[in-house]
Amino acid sequence: MRARRLVAVACTAGVALSLLTITAQAAAPKEGLRLLAVRDSLTATHTWYEQTFDGKPVLGAYYVEHVDKATGEKTVDDGRLSVGTVDVTPAVSAADAKTKVAAPEGADLKVLPGTGLVYEVISDHGKGSERTLVHAETGDVVKTESLVKHADGTGKVFSPNPVSSQQNQNLKDADDADSAVPAAAYRTVALSNLDGSGYLKGSFAQLTGAKGKLAYNKGNKFEYTRSNDYFEQVNAYWGVTEAQKYIQSLGFTNVNNEAQKITTLGLTEDNSFYDPRKDQITFGTGGVDDAEDVEVVWHELGHAIQDAQVPGFGSTVEGGSIGEGFGDWWALIMSSRDAQDTATVPLACIMDWDATAYTTETPHCLRRTDTDLKYADRKGEVHFDGQIWSRALFDLYKAFGRDKSAKIVLEAQFSYSPSTDFKAAAAATVAAAKKLYGDADAATVQAAFTARGIG
Repeated sequence: MRARRLVAVACTAGVALSLLTITAQAAAPKEGLRLLAVRDSLTATHTWYEQTFDGKPVLGAYYVEHVDKATGEKTVDDGRLSVGTVDVTPAVSAADAKTKVAAPEGADLKVLPGTGLVYEVISDHGKGSERTLVHAETGDVVKTESLVKHADGTGKVFSPNPVSSQQNQNLKDADDADSAVPAAAYRTVALSNLDGSGYLKGSFAQLTGAKGKLAYNKGNKFEYTRSNDYFEQVNAYWGVTEAQKYIQSLGFTNVNNEAQKITTLGLTEDNSFYDPRKDQITFGTGGVDDAEDVEVVWHELGHAIQDAQVPGFGSTVEGGSIGEGFGDWWALIMSSRDAQDTATVPLACIMDWDATAYTTETPHCLRRTDTDLKYADRKGEVHFDGQIWSRALFDLYKAFGRDKSAKIVLEAQFSYSPSTDFKAAAAATVAAAKKLYGDADAATVQAAFTARGIG
């Protein structure tokens, strides 16, 4: 008979939904916690921990401290979960657990509240990382789920895309033909922050894949048209780099400030996604090649931004809906620098070049950020419900303009939890507006969410 070890601890029952304010001098409970990340926003420092049980991570649990820079006041968001009594000696080996999954990349022991000890087995079948939980006692598969954050249908931009810049809803992909898009749709831009290697690799973005399939020019001249697959890589690099430069211009130096990995290779579907495990954005080539519409690039980057601010963000339907809504709104915010807002091509119409491949009505839109959807209209599907959130943010953009609304939303997101819901995220956004700009602007933010039936 093999030795068995049982451990019992008392933890917070469920996710603590309320924020507890304590003095800055009070020590955070570090026992049973492992440091994940420290994030610095405009008004506070945010320290993230994962809960552990006998040294093993507890899935879905978190603990975060927000320390106000001005006052030193510390706010705690305690998302630790009750674990109870768990047998921490597995009856199933890691090798046996991996046999349950095709193409496994690894198997790590973790604790799943309400279930017990499980193996987290990661695999990738070409469409992003997938997580399978295998019970460490019985060997049964508990759950399988995708870790990527998807956007259905994507496109690639010029600036922001041919439909917008040419004010022409009749453009079609024509299988990447140069003749399908007027030469006037192309814009010559500076590709900044390159590392000089001759590849599209720099401080804020890097294209990944086999070198023979990556754009290369010793003189850093990447001048392609859309019939060349390298064109998509240039668009993606430029879009991500410009977004990070914009974020830093607002005063944020710690919002996904890294060489974001991007690939335009390998996915032939009309779909794109951000994979948090790999910290990589993948763009598909079905229909209009997704990276040709920079609004698709900026939408997917929105997921990477939130994941960098809040580790594991979007673990619930409402959290995922906030993610999709923010991604759509981030595409609008970035596009608003160059795009016209007209009846022919409304600014609120997102990813309109990509959408020409699968929509017949005009204007072509993957989604809009100006719908009249309210909280009561939600369907439990993140892309649909995300339009409720994006409309509230759209109203902030209309009220405050590009820079001020972006600053409020980015600051607020540091205080979201991985499983945040609409109400909690709205409250955090109102609080951020109040800290940054005062009561009157906070009231405007509250009104935008109230109009959506949130809060």
